[in-house]
Amino acid sequence: MPKRILMIVGDYVEDYEAMVPFQILTMVGHTVHAVCPKRASGESVITAVHDFEGEQTYSEKRGHRFALNAAFHDVDPSTYDGLVLPGGRAPEYLRLDSRVLEIVRAFHSRGKPIAAVCHGVQILAAAGILESRSCTAYPAIRPEIEACGGTFVAASDGFDNAHVDGNLVTAPAWPAHPAWMRAFLEQVGTRIQA
Repeated sequence: MPKRILMIVGDYVEDYEAMVPFQILTMVGHTVHAVCPKRASGESVITAVHDFEGEQTYSEKRGHRFALNAAFHDVDPSTYDGLVLPGGRAPEYLRLDSRVLEIVRAFHSRGKPIAAVCHGVQILAAAGILESRSCTAYPAIRPEIEACGGTFVAASDGFDNAHVDGNLVTAPAWPAHPAWMRAFLEQVGTRIQA
């Protein structure tokens, strides 16, 4: 049965972490509403491409335009079956938006699936929903997870794993898409044959 999924993005959202989940979820028949505070349906955000090229941290390049297909001010969390929070640079300022945090808390209080990848976990930390919970994220987010009472789960081998704790499905970075999206799809009730 098709589901309604909300995806919250902003300028310099990580390209792969927004576009690929949007395409995967749409491909399996779900409706995905991509929204951004202070932007309307039909507008777009610019993405950033992050890569792991051997330096001490990831590199960043300007990405593509990612089209918004719904209006942020119309979001009613009760009408959605799941929430996706991509990473990149956007979460560092999206977590300052009180309405974004309100939406995240609404999904969480109803036990609805929430998928966050990489820096998207910063929004979960700011929403105050990680206390006594475990999750994975890009390693630089570990202090934020632990400061709010959560447990950081280190990537087991590279960045291709996902972690599930109740309704939370988290991943360290875009190389985890297969595991992360498979776990999220299971959470929303979509079975994918391996």
